[in-house]
This record gives sequence, C-alpha cells and structure tokens, in this order.
Amino acid sequence: MNGSAVPGMRGVPAASALDVTLATAGSIDALPAEALALFGGDAFATECWYRTVADAAVPAGAKPVFLTAMQAGRCIAIIPMLEGPDGFASLTTPYTCLWHPLLAPDADVERVGQAFARLCRCHPLVRLDAIDAEAFWVQPFLAGARAAGLRPLCFAHVGNWCCDTQGVGWAEYLAARPGQLRETIRRRSKRLMADADFTLVNSSHGLESALDAYAHIYARSWKPAEPFKKFNPALMRACARGGTLRLGILRRHGAPIGAQFWIVQDRWAGLQKLAHDEAQKALAPGTVLTGLMIRHLLDEEHVAELDFGRGDDPYKQDWTGTRRQRWGVLLANPRTWRGLAAIARHFAGAWIRRGGRPFSLI
Repeated sequence: MNGSAVPGMRGVPAASALDVTLATAGSIDALPAEALALFGGDAFATECWYRTVADAAVPAGAKPVFLTAMQAGRCIAIIPMLEGPDGFASLTTPYTCLWHPLLAPDADVERVGQAFARLCRCHPLVRLDAIDAEAFWVQPFLAGARAAGLRPLCFAHVGNWCCDTQGVGWAEYLAARPGQLRETIRRRSKRLMADADFTLVNSSHGLESALDAYAHIYARSWKPAEPFKKFNPALMRACARGGTLRLGILRRHGAPIGAQFWIVQDRWAGLQKLAHDEAQKALAPGTVLTGLMIRHLLDEEHVAELDFGRGDDPYKQDWTGTRRQRWGVLLANPRTWRGLAAIARHFAGAWIRRGGRPFSLI
C-alpha cells in the first residue's frame, strides 16, 4: 500500500516504506484479500468468530472497525476494534475470553502499537479488554503506544478457569476432582441416565432441532436473558459449518433438560454456554452433562486443554483448578482532560489500594 489507502478504506499516509500505517475497514469483506490469512490461531481470533461478532454482537449505535497495519505495501496486522457512543474500544463482547491484534509472524509489533496509538490520539481514552498479560505482543505493543504519547493504564478484567489435560483420560481427570463432585457424578449419572439420553451434535446435521432444544432449556434455566440474543445460535451454526461445534443435549423422557455448547479447535476445548432446566435441578443435569461432555472430549478427541471461559463462577474451580487473569488496558491521552483525569484516578486508586505504584504490563 505504501501510504495509500485500500479502496473503500480510510488511510493514514506513511512517511517512508519502513513506517507502519493504518487503514480502516468497516467489515471483513472490505479488508484486502491478503489480510484474511492473519485470522486464526485461537478460537477468538478466527474469521468465523469475528464475522459472527460483527453480525450479531455489536451494541446499538456502534460499529465494528478492522484496522489494517501496512508496511512496505504488505498487511502485517489486523486490529479488531469497536467504535460507538462510549468511544473506541477493542472488538470484544460478553462472550470474548481473549483479544489480541492479529499479527503476521514477522510483524514489528512495537511499530504496529505506535501506529495504532497515533490513530487513537483523537480519543481521550481507548479501552482494550480480555488481554493475556504474558502474550508476546503485549509489552512491545504497549511500548509503542507509550512512545506515541499515550499512557497505558492496566486493570484486572476477568478471570478465566482452565485445566491442562495433555495426555489425560477421563478416569485420571475424574480422580483429580474434589470428592464431592466425583460422588455427585457417580450417583446422579446412575439415576439420571436410567431414563435419559445424551446427544452430541458436531455438524449441521440435526443442528436446528438441537438449537430448538437449547432455546427451550435456556428459557427454563436460571440464566438471565442474553445481551445479544442472536449471537449464540449464529456462532453455533458457523462452528458447525467449520467442524468446531460440540453441542450436547440431555433429554429425559424425550424432553430436553440440559445443554452445553463447546468449541473444539487444535486440541483446545472451550465451554461457551451451559444451562439446565431448573425444575430438574435435583437430578443435577448440569453436572451429569458436563461429565458426559468432558469424558467425550478427553477419551474420544484427546483434547489438551479444557477452558471454562470468562468469569469466576464457583463451580469452575472444581472442574479445572487453574485460574488465569485476563487484563484490560486503558490507553489514556494525557493531552486531553478526560485522559488526564483517568490517569490521576488510576494512580490515586493504586495508592489507596496498594500503597504504591499501579500494576503495569510494561
């Protein structure tokens, strides 16, 4: 591109071929063809994920923005963002467990971060969520943002519970779980499965009836209404087409009483949603179904990691045992009143809470 924007995209001119420039696309279809190769890696960085987010999980009044970082005429990064009434932020949702720029293997990450920050300087604050602080890109990207004049302010975002299952089968996994959970699985499985059936859907075949069962169960569960009602069905359909869907339905006397939706990719299995009929709570259908799903994932698909998603729900500790902190970053512009006020609040809060310097990812 060498400083000229892709047709249909707003460009930022480059000073030289060594500089990184950003161009803006309002949809994946508007990205340059070579940029599509950057999608992938983890389940929250695939083209399938971001197409579904853009179609079914964007707040009212907001729009997705896909920034492409170009260097010497080549796309080296995509930065998925959201532009709306609340400002400029990462393209994350209540369902997102991990966010990061989509980078070419040889991308100069610090230059990408610097170009990103230059574009963001028109905003007093830019929020990035669901960050793995140990990821290779974080320190150079934020160092680039700081060099461009923004101040990264880090905060704890959400917890993520997981379990390493490399080479572990169901029997070994179950033996490592708390005794009360093992006993619940043993007793309730024996009682419930005497008149219940378990169905696993992993393709488009039978999916629509399974989605009807999922909606029925969710409506009868303890779960609050979804913030984006169309997102989960849309994601399940997309994952079914891509072969990554694992939707488990538990029926008793023919009536659906439990449902779970997992994504399986590259030996990683991530639990996206689970629900059960609250009227059947005494039979522990959620626990039984979780056991059936994990047994299949370990013994049939040999997954190397179980990921129970975002949030610190107490039950997750029994099934996993390892908690990862996902971080957020506010990129504050100290040349604006709002940015300066955010910096002051951040440092004041850190002194009150910890009596010292705020936590920083760089």
